[in-house]
Amino acid sequence: MNEDFKAHLEFFEELGIDGVRLEPEWRTRTENAAMDTDSVSSGADPSGPRAEPEAIVPMFTSQADALQAIRDDLGADCSRCKLHTLGRKQVVFGVGNPNADLMFVGEAPGADEDIQGEPFVGRAGQLLTKIIEAIDLKREDVYIANVIKCRPPGNRNPEPDEVEQCEPFLFRQIDTIKPKVIVALGKFAAQCLLRTTDPITRIRGREFKYRDAILIPTYHPAYLLRTPSAKREVWEDMKRVRAILNETT
Repeated sequence: MNEDFKAHLEFFEELGIDGVRLEPEWRTRTENAAMDTDSVSSGADPSGPRAEPEAIVPMFTSQADALQAIRDDLGADCSRCKLHTLGRKQVVFGVGNPNADLMFVGEAPGADEDIQGEPFVGRAGQLLTKIIEAIDLKREDVYIANVIKCRPPGNRNPEPDEVEQCEPFLFRQIDTIKPKVIVALGKFAAQCLLRTTDPITRIRGREFKYRDAILIPTYHPAYLLRTPSAKREVWEDMKRVRAILNETT
């Protein structure tokens, strides 16, 4: 048996999955499909998360061209915050399908990402790829980005001034791609996007309206490497992601 395929089946077993969907219909993108956002519960408290900032997206002939313009604006050697003086090797912009229905947002690049210039390529990234494949998609079908585009030293949490300078570029990425579902990976990404201090354990398992998409917070793949028992909860979240995509195609 092919070792990659064997590892993929073992991951399914860890999640408790006893079958794999083969029908491709739900993966077909319908450009004119509209989301029934009225049926989505925000799950927010009456005084819940503050509205996220607006982002202005100029007109381009394609999402790919618009993303390239954002990348060019950010620059290959961004110096807007202090991270460019703290050992980062390069800016890690984002990767994937510019027309993706599904977008993953993490915290910041790690050591492997800083070297390769692509988000989620280390051990946590390999697990994320398996999670994507578990809902019958490929990594190249989705778009993956981080709130922060440069690696913080020692993989520490990004600081407020760093977020302030960097998150507008993430908002522009989201508004350009126009995903139907955004999965916020881990506490930091979820709290940043939702403008909340609620712990991930409180907001995980809920759905939020966010920039014309549905945002679903879940545990970060790095947390799953430390706490394999949480894979079941992530699988429940990803089944909901798959259902939403199926409903809106």
